[in-house]
Amino acid sequence: MLYSERMVSIAFTGGGTGGHVYPGLAVALRLKELIPLRLFWIGSSKGMERAIVEKAGMEFFGVPSGKLRRYVSPRNVFDVFNIVAGFFAARRILKREKPALLFSKGGFVSVPPCAAAASLGIPVFTHESDYSPGLATRINSRFAEKIFIPYRESAAFFTGKAREKLSVSGNPIRPQFASADPVKGRAFLGLKDERILLVLGGSLGSLEINERVRAALPELTRHYTVVHQTGEKNAASPDASSAVQHYKPYAYFGDEIPHIIAAAELVLCRSGAGTIWECASLRKPMILVPLRGSGTRGDQVENARLFEQAGAAVCFTDNNNTGGISGLIASLAQDAEKRKRMGEAEIAETNAAAYIAEEIARRIKEKR
Repeated sequence: MLYSERMVSIAFTGGGTGGHVYPGLAVALRLKELIPLRLFWIGSSKGMERAIVEKAGMEFFGVPSGKLRRYVSPRNVFDVFNIVAGFFAARRILKREKPALLFSKGGFVSVPPCAAAASLGIPVFTHESDYSPGLATRINSRFAEKIFIPYRESAAFFTGKAREKLSVSGNPIRPQFASADPVKGRAFLGLKDERILLVLGGSLGSLEINERVRAALPELTRHYTVVHQTGEKNAASPDASSAVQHYKPYAYFGDEIPHIIAAAELVLCRSGAGTIWECASLRKPMILVPLRGSGTRGDQVENARLFEQAGAAVCFTDNNNTGGISGLIASLAQDAEKRKRMGEAEIAETNAAAYIAEEIARRIKEKR
């Protein structure tokens, strides 16, 4: 331990997706190794983060939350009231629990707690996972003492006083990935020495990826056993065909996911920051199908392009691949040297959870 004093409390906030929760938990677990402390999480009272946080053994406090939209919508009016209510609810919690610091992993739910912490004089640290900052991070940076960013290039998106707060950390990944075991992954899947193509569409699944993969199954299964996380809403297996025997659909992967990724030869997935950093930590070559279009700010496209430029992945969009998913996968399946180079590509800083935890511990020591 860095020092021995009476136990302190640290508040965490963030939510909306696993990408805003799992990295925060990684920091929390590393922090507990440094300091005797109590941890708690402030998240949406109706969000998915409660189950993940409580399963990890952290206290959870729910607050009202409203989505921050960049476009005009009647729902913005109602969400303004939720955001204001979230601010006062978070302020009551923080005033009562008296944390020494608030760490934010972003997402729209994090804005009211960050603002509330600043109003109470509680130091705020925030982390952005994507190449460019989202709206929540842009707002939270006004309240934060320190802003952790994943890449040196990400600094270009910050101006003024915010630039003085920046620290390049990389992205925290779950500690379970350090002990990922391909043997355990194969045992879970009921496979032996088959070549595995792992398809991940995020915790909710991806309609685009699901449709492309199922349409291409006859070609894909010439090279691989296709292990496909479909999402709960798309869990039904495809029509019976000769390809089915080499196709293993799952609605959702839980704690076994590090072992499954470790067992895969190639990963086809979205380009959310959490997923691609976790795959890169296990040296897996990736085909990235970024979420794109009018419903997104383009962060997944930016993430995918960055990994492609580093040589760790191939970015697939309708505009840059005339052979389709099946042609791209067939090409990589037959090129072991390219897959090896992709797996060995260096992305950016590693050990982000330890780095951020040490910075938090140092700030707490100064504050006390």
